[in-house]
This record gives sequence, C-alpha cells and structure tokens, in this order.
Amino acid sequence: MKKGQVNVKPWCPFCGADVGRAEDAAQRKMTEFPVGLCECGAVYVCDATGHNVGSAIVECLVYACNDNWDLAWELMPEDDYLTGRIDRYDEVTHQVVNAGHLDGRYINGVLYFVRLHKDVAEIAGRLETKQALQAGATPGPDTAGQVTAVEPERDPKREKKRSNKQLVKQLALQGDIDTLVDYCFDDRRTLRFLQRLLYAPDEAARYHTAWVIGQVCARVSSREPGQVADLLHRLFESCSDSASTNWGMIEAIGSIIAARPDIYGAFTRYLLNYMGDPSTQEQVIWALGEIAEARPDLIRSTPFYSTFHFLGHENATVRGLMVRLMGRIRATEAALQVTGLQDDQNEITLYEKGQPVKITVAQLADRAVEQIHSQKESVNE
Repeated sequence: MKKGQVNVKPWCPFCGADVGRAEDAAQRKMTEFPVGLCECGAVYVCDATGHNVGSAIVECLVYACNDNWDLAWELMPEDDYLTGRIDRYDEVTHQVVNAGHLDGRYINGVLYFVRLHKDVAEIAGRLETKQALQAGATPGPDTAGQVTAVEPERDPKREKKRSNKQLVKQLALQGDIDTLVDYCFDDRRTLRFLQRLLYAPDEAARYHTAWVIGQVCARVSSREPGQVADLLHRLFESCSDSASTNWGMIEAIGSIIAARPDIYGAFTRYLLNYMGDPSTQEQVIWALGEIAEARPDLIRSTPFYSTFHFLGHENATVRGLMVRLMGRIRATEAALQVTGLQDDQNEITLYEKGQPVKITVAQLADRAVEQIHSQKESVNE
C-alpha cells in the first residue's frame, strides 16, 4: 500500500491517476459488480465486501474483453493482460482507508484492475465492432491503437542484475536503452538512479537524461507500469517542493508522458500548474510540445488557451517553444499570432531526442503556419 497513512482517493495502479466511482454497466444483462474505466484504458470492478475477489476478477476480465466470454477464457495473465488491485477501498465514501476502519466500520473493499496488452485489445475491439455492425449499431471509438507493443518477458530463471549509480550513469551517457530496461526489470532502484542524474547543472545533460528516462519508461511500463507511475509521482512531488531544485524534473515528466501517452496521458494537465513560475515556463512548454507531437488531443483537453500570451514573451526561447507547440496542436485559434513571428530571426536551442538543435523562431513559425494551414484545409474538405 502506498500514499501514506491517510485516507485518499483510489488510483489506477497502472498510470497512477485518480479513478472515479465504479458504476453498473448499462450494457450488461446481469452485473455482479460495479465497473469503471480509467483514462489509460485499464478497466476495474469493485468488490465492496472483499469476499468475492475471484468473481470480481472474472467480471473485470470479461468487461475488458467487451463482454466476450470466449475470448476472456482463452487469455493468460502476464502474456495477454496485466492485473492490479487496491485494497481497503470504501465504496460508501469512495476512498482508500489505510487504517482499515472508518466510523466504526471495517473496510475490506477491493478495486480490481485489468489492462489488456496491445494485440488482445485490438482483437477485442475488432470483435466488438463486428458485433455492433451485425446488430446494426454504431460502434464506439476504437482506442486499441493507443496501446503500444509489450516488452518481451524476461526468463524467470535468469540471474538478476543489480544496478548502481555509476553503472546507470555510464549507461545513460551512452544512451544504452536496452541494458537500462533490463536493469529496471531486475532492480527497481534503476529508475531512482536515473532520476538522480537529472540533478545536473548542464542543461544539455538534463535534457539527454530526460529523453533516456522517457525511452526506458516507455518499455518498462508495458509490463510494470506501476514503477513508472511511482516515478512520475516522485517527479511531481519534487517539482512542488519549494525546498529542492526541480532541475530536469519537468523535462522527464514530459518525456515519459510523450513516450506512453496511452498510459500516462492523464498527467498532462498537471504540468500547467508550473506555468506561473518563470523558472519552469520553458520546461513546461517544451514538455507540452513533446506530448503534442504524439497526442495533440491531450493538450487540447487542458486549458491551453491560457498559454497564448507567451507567444509575445520577451524570452525568444519561450516564443519559439510556444510556436512549436501551437503548430503541433494545429492551433488555428493562434494562427494570427504565430504568423506575426515569421520575421523573428532570434536563434534558440531546442532539444529533440535528447540532442540540442539550433533553429530560429522564424523557422519554427514557418513550420507551425504550414501545420495550422493543413488543419484548416482538412476541416474545409
């Protein structure tokens, strides 16, 4: 159990985001347990008593398979799907009670989670679409494509490796993603060692480390999304701690979300909390731009209009990063302001895949205008 010894809202063990109260599924003919859906694609059911976990597991798996019992019975844990659970859940107050009792009541409730792997999710989605078309109904949106490939399972009989600070630092400098992923599966301290590398005075080193973290977490999260979610929570806590430096933290958050927006996209909106601090504005806009390249809809689901005035910021880097962001989300709302920066010849340094890139604000504006116009053309068509 995490989250300390206080009562907290229930969270998804895969992406770490808060989840809503489970409810009866309207499409079911008979539902034993209330069900819910996390933003990352995981499904969950609630066993208020904690005495029917076995039935809850079956219910959750069938629900994840879009009520296809035949498919559900053929799936194998780990190979086809991941599971998680939150204990001591109180359905009445919709919170996790770490003490195990509340107002004279024992709290034994369980939230059970299932997240299908890519190929299984695609099969379930196709079967649901086929059934809907046969029934003459309109199928729901297909989200299976948001799930990326699953990391191959490691040999359980292998001799597990132990990481250390110097080894992780050397592998990160070399950009050896494969070896770092192996160490993450064998030694959970590896991500903590990577996090420590963010505390570097050199900006280029921080961005490189952030990119490495994002690539490593993208692969680790396909089998162990929990440890990546824990890292995200630590990074956000460090950003909010006024007594510590937040060097590299926001960059790492942006890299992780951009690499796996299907799991951690729900964290995007929290980045805007750091736009009020001049010391983190560049990093936040860069992170939003990274996420926007993969999932512009995640940015548009936030109050991104509040960032438009940064297009006129006195800092050329901030202007350039904003132009890049506006282009990637095809912000037709800011087209006039972006066009006005096509004569801005200030040269800035951006970081792409951990490497510095010299470019002018004008070049970024030209690219953004082209992206925005392509959006307008597609809408008109």
